[in-house]
Amino acid sequence: MMKLDKLKHTHTNNFFLMAGPCAIEGEDIALRIAERIVELTDKLQIPFIFKGSFKKANRSRVDSFTGIGDEKALKILQKVSQTFDVPTVTDIHESTDAAMAAAYVDVLQIPAFLCRQTDLLIAAAQTGKYVNVKKGQFLSAGSMKFAVDKIKDAGNNNVILTDRGNTFGYQDLIVDFRGIPEMRSFDVPVVMDCTHSLQQPNQTSGITGGKPALIETIAKAAIAVGADGLFIETHPDPKNAKSDGANMLPLDLLEDLLKKLIRIREAII
Repeated sequence: MMKLDKLKHTHTNNFFLMAGPCAIEGEDIALRIAERIVELTDKLQIPFIFKGSFKKANRSRVDSFTGIGDEKALKILQKVSQTFDVPTVTDIHESTDAAMAAAYVDVLQIPAFLCRQTDLLIAAAQTGKYVNVKKGQFLSAGSMKFAVDKIKDAGNNNVILTDRGNTFGYQDLIVDFRGIPEMRSFDVPVVMDCTHSLQQPNQTSGITGGKPALIETIAKAAIAVGADGLFIETHPDPKNAKSDGANMLPLDLLEDLLKKLIRIREAII
């Protein structure tokens, strides 16, 4: 199992990967996705954290999929971890989620829209787990120093920052790659979210769009400028995924992408 305390030193080795489906849809599909990613990352020697949301609280439409049940989904994440001996990450949305989720997963993720919520950050920090904070679409990279400070001031130095683009107009995002070295200067691992940064939010249909054809472009650029890790949502059938299918990488394309990224990583270290 990848030791999470080694994340701070990944700049001397390979990048690490947070990957999995947007949401936990069921046990069979979660295990199938995890098995394939573990197979690839073991072969390519990429440290891996399995990602899956136990619930989706931020939906545009009231009839959008939000989850299969909190405890049921968290138990599936725990089973993935136990079956494949890998750490897991899931997002939390309320302070009361922190302790509950921490009983099942290794990393608590703070969604971008909530990255300034002091009570939520402190509750996550107090679990002692790693806390991955996604940079708000509305914030500069430099502003994330305050999120890091809140978590460290609560007694937890296990912080990761993840960039997921900046709001660009009403229905698009753009990535400012200057933010990766700036956030790395805070002495925390920095991740590039290669899928959510390609979202096209606030569509008139109430369903978020995306540009998955550019996932490779974002990932290559992030590795080139020194990202410690990558966040990639992936699914064997994105068109039929229950959440964020428009942004996800088809699972059968992951191996080729990772091989290209390893070559870039080798060229810059």
